[in-house]
Amino acid sequence: MNLLQTMLPSAEEASIAKVSSQELSAFISTKAVTQTLSITDAEGVAHLVNMPVSALRLLVNVLTELGDGHTVKLVPVHSELTTQEGADLLNISRPTFVKLLDEGKIPFSYAGNRRKVRFADVRHYQEHLEAQRLATLEELSALDQELGLGYE
Repeated sequence: MNLLQTMLPSAEEASIAKVSSQELSAFISTKAVTQTLSITDAEGVAHLVNMPVSALRLLVNVLTELGDGHTVKLVPVHSELTTQEGADLLNISRPTFVKLLDEGKIPFSYAGNRRKVRFADVRHYQEHLEAQRLATLEELSALDQELGLGYE
C-alpha cells in the first residue's frame, strides 16, 4: 500500500464526514463573524468554543471533500512549495512544471540548488489558466451560435 492510500479516509470516516458537512453547513450563520460551537469531551462535559465563520466554512469544505473519499491537504497561502508539490497542485508532471518555471510563467526562487515556488503564485497561474479556458469556451459557444450549430 502506498502513502496516498493510507491517507484516504475509510468508508466509515467518509460517511461520517459527509453527514457532518451537511449538518454543520445548515447551521453556519451567513451574517455573523463568529459562531459558538459546543464540543463534548471524553467525560461528557460540554465546552463552548467561539470560531470564526470563515473557519467553519473551511471545515465544511474539508468535511465535504473527505465525505467524497478525497484526501485533503491544507497549504498556507504564503508557503513555499517544491517543484513536485507545485506540479501535483496543477496535476501536471514535474518536468512540465519546471518548463513553466523556465519560461517565466510562474515566478520562483532558489533555496540552495532547489527551486521553490510560492503557493500563491501557483494558484495565480491556475486561476489565469481557468480564465483562459472560460474565455475560449465563450468564443466557441459564440461561434457555434453564429454558425447555427448550437442547441435550440
